[in-house]
Amino acid sequence: MITKKSIIKTLLITLSFSVILSCDNEPVAEIAVIDTDNDGVPDSEDNCPQIANANQADTNGNGIGDACESNTPQPLAECIDGMADIYPCEGYDLIGYMSLDELAEPNAEGNDCWGWTDPITGKEYGLICSTQGTAFVDISNPTQPQLIGKLASANPGNNGNIWRDVKVYNNHAFIVSEATGHGMQVFDLTRLRNITQAQDFTADTHFTDFGSAHNIVINEDSGYAYIVGTSRSGTYAGGPLFINIQNPLSPISEGGLHDYAHDAQVITYNGPDNDYLGQEILIGSNEDEIVIANVSDKSNPTIISTIAYNNIGYVHQGWFTENMEYFILGDELDEQYYGNNTRTLVFNFSDLDNPSFHLDYLGPTPAIDHNGYVKNNTFFLANYSAGVRFINTSNLDSGSMTESGYFDTYPESNSANFQGAWSVYPYFSSGNIIVSDIDRGLFIIRRQN
Repeated sequence: MITKKSIIKTLLITLSFSVILSCDNEPVAEIAVIDTDNDGVPDSEDNCPQIANANQADTNGNGIGDACESNTPQPLAECIDGMADIYPCEGYDLIGYMSLDELAEPNAEGNDCWGWTDPITGKEYGLICSTQGTAFVDISNPTQPQLIGKLASANPGNNGNIWRDVKVYNNHAFIVSEATGHGMQVFDLTRLRNITQAQDFTADTHFTDFGSAHNIVINEDSGYAYIVGTSRSGTYAGGPLFINIQNPLSPISEGGLHDYAHDAQVITYNGPDNDYLGQEILIGSNEDEIVIANVSDKSNPTIISTIAYNNIGYVHQGWFTENMEYFILGDELDEQYYGNNTRTLVFNFSDLDNPSFHLDYLGPTPAIDHNGYVKNNTFFLANYSAGVRFINTSNLDSGSMTESGYFDTYPESNSANFQGAWSVYPYFSSGNIIVSDIDRGLFIIRRQN
């Protein structure tokens, strides 16, 4: 169940700082409380931060205030008897849709997505990548998503690469691609305000300290980007590069970790292992193993431990549970190599020096799993031809996971092929969820009340 406490963790909180004097005349930081809707409840605690609701009423207990849910949009296609229009579903409605033809140039394929909420206007935006570039879509009216503009690939002569990835930090988008010489594009997302007609954008910064890259991950707490999947012939053999983006328009390279990483998550650790509290910890999905590293000291990163498992196909991508006790991993190729149904692996990371395998979860179809993210007690899994699956993680301690719903963006089949849902972004406070589909574009879905 989505709880108020967990929704709070996902709200975008803008903090402003002023300097006051302490009793010993030393300057200390004072945090100004943000209350966008002026209802007396800080945004950091408000279950509906854009609409005044001082009583915080939440009748169905899903963490979204009744004041917000009273404005829940009428679905484009409601999930009834297992179908939303042509799409198989359970528990999730189709709210809005935008095709690849609208998002990109002809013959493009979709890939990654991420989201941004404007801290001033409260509008939500989908950042939708394709083989041609990145599209910015206003989904604040999710039944009628509006294309605001496109940012072409950094190398128009070689922009057809299938891998493009985007993340957000401090109101800026950071975009990488495996296209030759692409580097990192930085785009100021506040430029999306007050645009009424779609336009072609240029990047605010083009960072070229590296060329191609498979992916980018960002620790928003520290203001560092970690570039993974760069050239294996480079200084760090494709291992994570450390880029200081605290000033988003002036990135600074600060080293790297030598060991090829396909994907990663980097967090400021606040989990059960007291030895690493407050440290910056990287979990690398490194093709044939998981690597846990301490990257707090950029000049001297250290490997804490590694772990593998049976029947490895390709160690692809994973995400911590919110209490940082467990790490949930997807293996991208085991369905093809071994013939199993979608396999999600869970590891106990309560002791980072001694990680252990915890459980396998097998989904209901043979589809390949791709990107997965955790919000509250749900694992949101982009499952290629099986669409996006919603897996309840509240019983991990007792060794079980159960599917709580799904929305299948690729109704043609559930086979182990690279078609359908590439990624999912579940972190909008409105409850809207965006899914990027290789073949069809942008889906906006929402859990039924």
